[in-house]
Order: sequence, then structure tokens, then C-alpha cells
Amino acid sequence: VHLEGEAGPPPEGPISAPLSGRPCVWWDYRIERHQSTANNRNEWHVTDSATSVAPFSLRDQDGECLVGPVGADVTPTSHDTWYGESPRPACLPDAQTRGWTSDRSYRYTERLVGAGARLTVLGELSSRSAVESLEQEVGKIVVGWKQDQQALLARFDRDHDGQLSAEEWEAVRAAAREQVEGTLATQGARVSVVGQTTHGEPFLIAPLDAKRLVSREKHRAALALAASVVLALLTAWAVQKATLR
Repeated sequence: VHLEGEAGPPPEGPISAPLSGRPCVWWDYRIERHQSTANNRNEWHVTDSATSVAPFSLRDQDGECLVGPVGADVTPTSHDTWYGESPRPACLPDAQTRGWTSDRSYRYTERLVGAGARLTVLGELSSRSAVESLEQEVGKIVVGWKQDQQALLARFDRDHDGQLSAEEWEAVRAAAREQVEGTLATQGARVSVVGQTTHGEPFLIAPLDAKRLVSREKHRAALALAASVVLALLTAWAVQKATLR
């Protein structure tokens, strides 16, 4: 599907970027440490990195769905790199921290998608229940009913022998399942989620309109095709040269 809308926070509430603390709906960061090699080359080694996996909301005038960003090619709304002396940044990126000096041993890179950004999302749309496991919810209800044994027996002890038989326990679970299904039907508790595709189609999240996104992907495809042609020609040339020898 192709969707356009405004990015909102995850259902659990607003989130912020781990390094800068800025509000966002998606983040990705990398922390690197500077090391000098024996031949005086400067190298950066990754000491920590992470990417958010929490689904965020996407709203337009017709409704709202969730976007699960795992596996997506995300174009951020902001991309910052700055430097410092500690394993975690002590300040936000600014003009003083963007340049590297010999006393700054750490480099911080942070990519964000800001809350309220206008996004285009290409992915696979699915619908799932807001309840992850029907049987798990049934079990919770049964446990709650067990707290009041008198009420449980009065309702399900059909032969009045003071205990529930296997058949009567099945009736308990059937009633609990009916209650869960009734709640789901009443609340309309199904959520539409756009996520990673199952057949290799692109899964893209970008702060671009559809026209600009399509243009960018065509440009990428043309570059990839050109690189493939050049590589094929170089391979053919190398094979021919080796054969002549």
C-alpha cells in the first residue's frame, strides 16, 4: 500500500531520542570511538548502536493506522553528527561540537523522524487484533473468576456437588472466550499495521510526497543499473585479459 499522513507517537505514549532527548516517533543512533593506528591513520570503531522498533501512528483525514518500522528503509527528518569526550554525549549537537578535534574521542550520529512529520509510507498492510493472544485473555478472565469461588460455583456447578467437573470447566472457558470475543466486537479492536513486506517489495518510510519519492527511487534504480553494467564490463575485460595471458 501507499499511504501519506502525519506521524504521531506510539500507542504507549511519546518517545524521545536516546542521545539528544529530542521528541520523535523513530530514532537510530551510533556511537564511535576514535583510535589511531600504528601508521597514523584515524579509525572510528562502533561502541554502541541501536534503532527504535516501536510502531508509531500515521494519520490522515480518513483515519489512522500504525507503522511498524522494523526492516524499513527510513529517510530521517534530521541527521546529526557531533563529537565529545565521553561515551555518551553530554550536550546537544551545536556549532561547537560538530567539528572533530584531537581531544574529542567520541563521535555521535543520530537520525530521527520527528513527531508531526508528513510521511509517505510504502509497505504491506495487515490487520491484527489489539489482543495479542485470545487464549491468554481467556486465561486472565478465568483466573479472575477463580478469586470468587462461591460465584463461580453458583454459575457453573450444574450438578451442585461443590466442585467443577472437567465438563463444567469447559463451560467456564467457553463463557470466558465468549466474553473476550464480545469485547473485541464491541470495541472494534482491530488495528491496521503497515510493516515489512513478505515478498521482497520495497518498505519505505520517507518525509517526501509520493511524486518525489518515486523520482528518488527511479534515480536510485538508474544508478544501481549503471553500476551493474560497469561491473559486468570490468568483469568481462578481466576475464578476457586473463584468457589472453
